[in-house]
Amino acid sequence: MTDVYRIDVELAAPVFPTEVTARVVDAVENIFPNADIEESHGEIRGEAHSLDHLSELLHRQEILDTARGEFFGNREGEDTFTFALKKGAAFQSRVNFSVGEPDELGEITVRVRVHEPGIEEYVDHVAPPTEGGRPIDPEV
Repeated sequence: MTDVYRIDVELAAPVFPTEVTARVVDAVENIFPNADIEESHGEIRGEAHSLDHLSELLHRQEILDTARGEFFGNREGEDTFTFALKKGAAFQSRVNFSVGEPDELGEITVRVRVHEPGIEEYVDHVAPPTEGGRPIDPEV
């Protein structure tokens, strides 16, 4: 049986005067290809309902433990977590979490609200637990 996940993802990224808006859109779409993007003066906003492509990138880059730490470390209540990604890395289709000082190129801020089944189960789906850096469940 296939699990059904129901989430809302809100995305935002600043567009600085020295940047080309289309490149910032490309950076967001490289990580969230199914996002509905809206451009406004000085900012890109988007909405998505899946983190499947992000999950593929996390697996490929072998940074599942880092992702889990960011997701669980930035929980907001029972159903929401947030994280930030560096725009420059995203433009290269790479996931690089922005922690500590803000990145000079700006960040893609991501807010995920999990409706079903719950945060723990959804994080396990996106970034499964690992042992020795590899997913414990080989099917994931």
